[in-house]
Amino acid sequence: MDTATHVVMGIGLGGLAALDPVLSESSTSMQTVMVAAIIGSQAPDFDTVLKLKNNAVYIRYHRGPTHSIPAVLLWPLIVAGVTYAFSPEISFFHLWIWTFLAVFLHVFVDIFNAYGTQALSPFNKRWVAYGVINIFDPLIFFAHIFAFILWRYGTPPGQTMLILYIGLILYYIWRCKARNNVIKRASYFHPNATHFFISPTFNWNKWHLVIRTETQMHVTESRKGKLRYFETYPFEPIPNDDIINQARNDRNLAAFLSFSPTYRWVVKELENGWEVKFIDLRYRSKGYYPFVAVVRMRRDLTIYTSYTGWIYSNESLEKKLRQGEQLFK
Repeated sequence: MDTATHVVMGIGLGGLAALDPVLSESSTSMQTVMVAAIIGSQAPDFDTVLKLKNNAVYIRYHRGPTHSIPAVLLWPLIVAGVTYAFSPEISFFHLWIWTFLAVFLHVFVDIFNAYGTQALSPFNKRWVAYGVINIFDPLIFFAHIFAFILWRYGTPPGQTMLILYIGLILYYIWRCKARNNVIKRASYFHPNATHFFISPTFNWNKWHLVIRTETQMHVTESRKGKLRYFETYPFEPIPNDDIINQARNDRNLAAFLSFSPTYRWVVKELENGWEVKFIDLRYRSKGYYPFVAVVRMRRDLTIYTSYTGWIYSNESLEKKLRQGEQLFK
């Protein structure tokens, strides 16, 4: 989920902690838990700092190690330990429990969007992405805001947040059923499909869907139960040839392939060499596929520029590739 949603969830858990009789007896304890819950709700995304290094490192590792099983166990100890140092009169066990819930909830809700996380790492490093909830869901965010307003004007925080989260559990169940219905309908028209890659949108009745068979990839949209086809591409496994193999040695393309489960690739001959481009098919927007990886190399297969990330125009892509040339000099 986005940062704002994780923040309100942290505040919500801080309010829910009022149901804990050990904490509710002391305003200082409640304040400490609130701080720890807010920090804990953000902790798994501290790896956002990797953006300062480069896109390749960020794409490869964001939502990876910091969202893994060891991290979910370690973050609460770190956050609870630091906050406990400022308020040693609080029960450390209860502080840890609520901090753990904040960290766990962060990772748990992240697996329901199309990006997903490596939540099962290190036992299984595959990306877990159910494609149920959009990266920013207005209902989830504003339901929290409404609950905070009620809290501000006198409703008990524990009971208010409890009702909110029961409602959100039901909402998630409904969205899971809606997602399954979309895939069920798509499988009716494509009974031989091997994979369905689904992405939710702001519109509850609209879903992006890539359907892969043994020979084709269909980029579609499901809207109110009807399937609309945009493009169809041949499904071609990555070939074992010198140009592609050299491109795969590039860190930007390697990062893209570690993250993207469905893509098409294009090799284009340039005046001075070759361009290898991989395009993620999940995020089609207004006829454009913004998440790409591009590697350019000379005739002798020497890579001289590359890029991976979100690009919404060819002009922006060319600018990024020109900037990338400086890194290879």
